[in-house]
Amino acid sequence: MSVLIVIPARYASSRYPGKPLVALRGARGEAKTLIRRSWEAAVSVAGIDRVVVATDDERIYNASKDFGADVIMTSEECGNGTERCADALSRLGQPYDIVVNLQGDAPLTPHWFVEDLVSAMQENPEIQVATPVLRCDVEALAGFREDRRNDRVGGTTAVFDGKGRALYFSKEVIPFTGRDFGANEQVPVFHHVGVYAYRPAALDAYLGWKAGPLETFEGLEQLRFMENGWPVQCVEVDGKGRAFWELNNPEDVPRIERKLAEMGVA
Repeated sequence: MSVLIVIPARYASSRYPGKPLVALRGARGEAKTLIRRSWEAAVSVAGIDRVVVATDDERIYNASKDFGADVIMTSEECGNGTERCADALSRLGQPYDIVVNLQGDAPLTPHWFVEDLVSAMQENPEIQVATPVLRCDVEALAGFREDRRNDRVGGTTAVFDGKGRALYFSKEVIPFTGRDFGANEQVPVFHHVGVYAYRPAALDAYLGWKAGPLETFEGLEQLRFMENGWPVQCVEVDGKGRAFWELNNPEDVPRIERKLAEMGVA
């Protein structure tokens, strides 16, 4: 199956304007923009036919071209990454069996997260939309709770049924547990990793729906599928000891730089 990765990137983020062009220092002190680090994460994925940055901003377009990315300009009317992926696919004019949305705020995404997601789609043709989930460890859960205590929008959590079909996604910490967990305990909270894989038919359907109340309240684009009766498959991935964190707020920059240093990423 042919696979396309799209990295949707916009400048006018309500929480963090200009986020794709924020500089992140790696292990050797070299500063690279967030969009460049996201691109480098995408091109490290095996079995991908093409990677494109999709944006409506000339600053992001030019910065991406400067480091050698394949870039496509998309409509300013795109309301979220899924809409931008659909727009990019239509403009490319080439058929792909699977389209992966690797959001441009997750430069720590390991390549095997995307590979596992694509494999799940290839093995089960009934899956129209899929997304990875990662079981939290004690440190990650503490980070989620700290963000909420400080009224910051941090990562997203997910709950799903026994077959992996999503029941809900939230920027609150779900499920509520009412207690802390020891270092050797299994934490029952899953971090939703900001990657999606779609069949082209799912992207077509998405554009025909308006944003529903849950999507609007949470600010989570995947809820539009669920509000219209389309299941979202959660694919559990293994962190393999690798740190994962998204850049949602300015406070996340030192967190990510610290993890880049720990992993030895230049």
